[in-house]
Amino acid sequence: MKDEPVRPEGTDGVVTAAEIARLAGVTRAAVSNWRRRHGDFPVPVGGGTGSPLFSLPEVRSWLEGQRKGREASAEVRLWERLRAEYGDDTLGGLTAVAEILAEGAAGGTVAPGPDGGEGAGALRALVAELTDGVSPGTLLAELTARLVEAPGRAGSEGVTSARLIEAIRYAAGPPAGTVLDPACGIGSLLFAFADRATGLFGQDVVPGHARFAGLRARVAGLTAVTSVTVRAGDSLREDAYPELKADLVVCEPPVGAADWGREELLLDARWEFGVPSRAESELAWLQHCYAHTAPGGRVVMVMPTSVAYRKAGRRIRAEIVRRGLLTEVIALPAGLAASHSLPVHLWVLRRSADGPAGSPREAGPVRMTDLGGPDADAAFDGGSGRSTEVPRIDLLDDTVDLTPAAHVAARLTDYAGEYAALRAAIARQTALLDGLLPPMEAGAGGGLAEGASVSLSELARAGLIELSEDAARSTSGQLDSDYLNGFLRSAANNRRSTSASGTFRLDARGARVPQMGIAEQRRYGAAFRTLSAFEESVRELTELSRRAAVLARDGLTSGALLPPSDADAS
Repeated sequence: MKDEPVRPEGTDGVVTAAEIARLAGVTRAAVSNWRRRHGDFPVPVGGGTGSPLFSLPEVRSWLEGQRKGREASAEVRLWERLRAEYGDDTLGGLTAVAEILAEGAAGGTVAPGPDGGEGAGALRALVAELTDGVSPGTLLAELTARLVEAPGRAGSEGVTSARLIEAIRYAAGPPAGTVLDPACGIGSLLFAFADRATGLFGQDVVPGHARFAGLRARVAGLTAVTSVTVRAGDSLREDAYPELKADLVVCEPPVGAADWGREELLLDARWEFGVPSRAESELAWLQHCYAHTAPGGRVVMVMPTSVAYRKAGRRIRAEIVRRGLLTEVIALPAGLAASHSLPVHLWVLRRSADGPAGSPREAGPVRMTDLGGPDADAAFDGGSGRSTEVPRIDLLDDTVDLTPAAHVAARLTDYAGEYAALRAAIARQTALLDGLLPPMEAGAGGGLAEGASVSLSELARAGLIELSEDAARSTSGQLDSDYLNGFLRSAANNRRSTSASGTFRLDARGARVPQMGIAEQRRYGAAFRTLSAFEESVRELTELSRRAAVLARDGLTSGALLPPSDADAS
């Protein structure tokens, strides 16, 4: 389920349904229910059908009139009961809810529990209240989304984030037949292919994950339109589907699992490309997934970036490249994985549709796509010069480095042109610096520090300035903003902002500035402005110098640039 885009609350006076839910302390399902059941609910003022926008003042007025969010809603009371009964085992509590909803999905309604009852009866009553006008599938999807999005959530190893699912769907390409996820967790990634699959098969080592995933499929109605099988067990040690050959295998395996069963599985037939080392559990999962692909079938694996170049996995990487099985490696931005904040790669493999299993394919190059920039919300595509085709022979060197950034940069960079442009930019910046640092005369010293001063907090209370965490802005003709901000960063104010332990946090409100006339303020302010421009120019020169050095070194070592001739050097 793709999450609704998050937008700062109140932008241009409008809010999304998700923001209304946060405003009222309820789930998005409750907001959808209000829209259906209350004729006076504010009508959308913009946005599309799938993501309408509402007037924030109208929403606040409606919530106030309905007293929504003031008393504990059914959603809040449900989560409070789950916390009371299940503690930190939130997934166990949601599984109990899913079991009740599964009955409703089959029978049409959820029967309420005894009025005022405790335990299971009270939980059933809350679930019945929440499903009044909302389908069991919608409710469970909202509750699951709240579980996934909760900060500090435990058990994140069983969850694949919505953005990572979107990337895997992009990499998987056109519709598939049967889909297998051998480390399916609570089923989020597996069920993302329900719209393009003839059968879904999942397995997870945590029985609670597998149980909840199976219930999700039933409650969402997936089992009514396609075959869904989810089993518990360790896929590497106890494969639940030894005979299954899937058209698509997707997997986000456990990261860095040292005890994956290497010693007991040394002679396993799945190690077609070599026995993985103890530290290369991800390559064991890769070969397990490949062993389950049908002729012409594909594998899309989430991999830590280090698997692309670690020495221990070089032989296995070389084998999948040599046989022509690896078709693409996609580098993704940091923060897409649910269990950690590191960047990841997607490896895409395809089994030959004809000929002996594992024979080299005619199509040779491996597509390297680098989407690992700072924008985690960028589109998943290979445009904008971020993708290149690399012949297999170029990958089969001593390291067999499958890191996309290295190959994309080497093939798509105009080293000579960029180096010349950087040299020219450095020359311009150097000339600019020479004229920025102003000449200054010697002063008496100590006079300003010992003279009359005023605190910025006093000026703010008087309405003469506006303060943020690290800056001051004059709202009066009596004060100069550059003068204020220059003295805000004086040595004396820096000392006030440094704790006894050495921690620095700029304290704008506690800072003091010397008292002087507006003409003198402007004179100091002009000097501070020039110094700020000088500092910014120095930072830019430093960055240009770093980029030039990196580009020159990469160009020289790759052969794209040549060292200067003797005549040039002299």
